[in-house]
Amino acid sequence: MDNTLELHSLRRDYTLNSLDEAIVSSNPFEQFQRWFSEAQASGVLEPNAMTLATATSSGIPSARVVLLKGMDEHGFMFATNYESRKGEELLANPYAALLFFWGDMQRQIRIEGTVEKVSKEESDNYFKSRPRESRIGAWASKQSKKVEGREQLEEEYSAMTMKFENQEIPLPEFWGGFRVVPVMFEFWQGRANRLHDRICYRLIDDIWEIERLYP
Repeated sequence: MDNTLELHSLRRDYTLNSLDEAIVSSNPFEQFQRWFSEAQASGVLEPNAMTLATATSSGIPSARVVLLKGMDEHGFMFATNYESRKGEELLANPYAALLFFWGDMQRQIRIEGTVEKVSKEESDNYFKSRPRESRIGAWASKQSKKVEGREQLEEEYSAMTMKFENQEIPLPEFWGGFRVVPVMFEFWQGRANRLHDRICYRLIDDIWEIERLYP
């Protein structure tokens, strides 16, 4: 096979910053908020975009990018169709991993934890905050199911637009939020010569323990 991509030559050295266990917050949620605020201030495009990794009950993995829509010390919330592939996987196997990668800052954050549905009230509050067109889209899309073509999707969107004309759009029973409840955080800061800084938090007996990992 002709290696026309020359992937072996793609390299970038990381020299922007450093990370030390002596200066990070003792609380990983506070450390996350600190880095997230810095990503926002630096102009990172969609800093709340995160890779969500799930697996079936038999362990077959899948991953996709979703948007973080809420965060507090209970966990990290995103919303989806519960009948989508990720929804079905999370209901059958309620564990997930999240990855935030901010290349311009030479940083990434890995999070692992259990998954739970958020309350219907919380889902409804978030649903109401979405643009009307997005709420209609949630009703129109049978997420992850086969669709015959773009025309069919647009026809179903038009039908839902007419159905809810001049009325409030209710939260679909099949749609809502999930929350990832972390048991592990890893903060990664790129460093020169691939000697990256990796600071890991692990929840042990309700206490966050901090350790440095080899790169």
